[in-house]
Amino acid sequence: MAVRPRDDQRARGRERADAADAIAEGVRGAGPSEIPGRLCHVAVELLPVNGASVSLHSDGMPVQLGASSAQAAYVTEIQATLGDGPCQSAAERGEPVLACDLTAGRDVGRWPVFAQLATEAGIRAVYSMPLGNDTVCVGTLDLYRDAPGELTADEVRTARMVAGVMTVALMALPRGEEYGSGSGVRDEDRWLSGLATDHDEVYQATGMIMAQLGVGADEALARLRAHAFSHSSTALDVARDVVSHRIRFDQD
Repeated sequence: MAVRPRDDQRARGRERADAADAIAEGVRGAGPSEIPGRLCHVAVELLPVNGASVSLHSDGMPVQLGASSAQAAYVTEIQATLGDGPCQSAAERGEPVLACDLTAGRDVGRWPVFAQLATEAGIRAVYSMPLGNDTVCVGTLDLYRDAPGELTADEVRTARMVAGVMTVALMALPRGEEYGSGSGVRDEDRWLSGLATDHDEVYQATGMIMAQLGVGADEALARLRAHAFSHSSTALDVARDVVSHRIRFDQD
């Protein structure tokens, strides 16, 4: 017997309510610093994916705030190192980017190097959801799967729901500059709860490369990424080596 439109609407309503309940339960009792990681785990529970990560996009460099697994964190770092991939496209376009098959076809053509590295890491599909609103994208929720395949319309709606909650949670965190040292607000409750430390290291390394080579910020970041790629490393690892003076960029 065919499902009537009203019954279908009710079923979808129940699914959305169940997803909302799972999200609420997943972040219950969580401190600000725990919310990104908690929501990544919720996304994995709600959707047919193996991993999830969340990143802010600042100064052309994704800042990873949380991940559900080491694999998800690593593939996110691959995108940050390359400056390319579904998350970069989603951030630039401000809309979901669904790379349903990184082993063949159109998606391989769009991101050939990322597709190769992601599949080597065991990831065959990536679904990237923008964080923000209709005019501003502040980051992405990236969902990873170990087999090619599409998300259904309902699954995309659920993914966007999680991304919406993620956006609200991140934007609701208190900014550090709003408080003085005697405000009584704990450090971990301030903006991004110290989770953007990785970005600080990349930013510092970029500045050091600018001084060493006499180039602009974009060129310095490009050099950092190129060095990471050529040495099978990540941009974050190279940044740490630069900051600790283990690596120096010379004019030649």
